[in-house]
Amino acid sequence: MLTLQPGGHDRPLRRLLAIGAHSDDIEIGCGATILRLVHERPELEVCWMVLSARGVRSDEARASAEAMLSGAAQRDIVLHAFRDAYLPYEGSAVKECFEEIKQRFEPDLILTHYGQDAHQDHRLVSELTWNTFRDHLILEFEIPKYDGDLGRTNFFVRLEDWHVHRKVEHLLEHFPSQHGRQWFSERVFRSLMRLRGMESNAPSGYAEGFYSRKVVV
Repeated sequence: MLTLQPGGHDRPLRRLLAIGAHSDDIEIGCGATILRLVHERPELEVCWMVLSARGVRSDEARASAEAMLSGAAQRDIVLHAFRDAYLPYEGSAVKECFEEIKQRFEPDLILTHYGQDAHQDHRLVSELTWNTFRDHLILEFEIPKYDGDLGRTNFFVRLEDWHVHRKVEHLLEHFPSQHGRQWFSERVFRSLMRLRGMESNAPSGYAEGFYSRKVVV
């Protein structure tokens, strides 16, 4: 994926849009991929949007995004304060946030939620991403959870050991409010990347998996 030129040979991957429903979703779903992109593409411009980031979760989200994107050429961090678990009931206002981003940022690649995710907020974000950006390369990331909704990913980004280590270290450092949750652990994060690494025959043994509905090359 990292060698593709989504806009054609005259338009390399330079502008990335990452969209998460909640404060840590982007980091959990595709944090290692973003770390790799920022490292390998110093010209990268990133727009990072989180829909539900309130109180301490907003502070965590901003600090996390700034740290993860510190090496990017340009970063635009957009945080909204919609109520967690209620995004579908505020759909019109949420849709306006997508339209506002569309008017000022033209991405080469979009990373967003899996359309069949069990969480209603995640599903809405995926739906609105596809509804708003209809002629873009969109990859859907996965979030492990109690519901057991993982599917069969068909797009893999192979990782080096340092990508994996830094992603896990970053999550544990920047989201202390989540440390009491049994699923928020190094073992969970590493195990999913290890599984996707096995499926993609990654040399390091690790990868992040994505769901790709449509890719035009």
